[in-house]
Amino acid sequence: MIVVHHLNDSRSQRILWLLEELALDYEIKPYQRDPQTRLAPESLRAVHPLGKSPVITDGEATVHESGAIIDYIIRKHGAGRLQPAPGSAAHETYLQWLHYAEGSAMLPLMLLMYVMRLGEAGAPLHGRIESEVANHLAYLDQALAGRDYLLGQALTGADIQMSFVGEVGRAFGKLAAYPQADAWLKRLHDRPAYKAAVARGGPYGLGR
Repeated sequence: MIVVHHLNDSRSQRILWLLEELALDYEIKPYQRDPQTRLAPESLRAVHPLGKSPVITDGEATVHESGAIIDYIIRKHGAGRLQPAPGSAAHETYLQWLHYAEGSAMLPLMLLMYVMRLGEAGAPLHGRIESEVANHLAYLDQALAGRDYLLGQALTGADIQMSFVGEVGRAFGKLAAYPQADAWLKRLHDRPAYKAAVARGGPYGLGR
């Protein structure tokens, strides 16, 4: 059985959601952030040396990194669901979104999070970071023009992977300026499987 090492208010929420969409059996091993530092507990290092979440174990396999986990679960257990046919042009686009989420889109959002903690010391960086955040959210917004999901009218793992970008953007009060992306995130959160994942995984601060 797949075991999800699940840290509260983290990227691992989307792994629970993926498993619910696929109606797969899974077990949750929960971990709580330190209330002061918001860091993951050291006990996660027993699962993977980085001490980060998400991590899954599936028999003898241990998989970390959200995109790799989503790809692994869909390939191994998806039975053709939640991805375009491998080898198709749509599948190449799907893979780009899987890598883009953490490879490019999350970087300025994470920088914004850290720089905000610096107060006045971080002020010189705000303009450039805000510009990059706007660049990526506008790209997401444009990609969703005329469609419900990133690859058309059907949910794929790319939407699940990219959802965290939308959630962090919304947490910073940025997403309302991008109506198509904002509607997309609301559409994702209205899915029964998403709601089931939150109910099972516990309160999700970024999902509100």
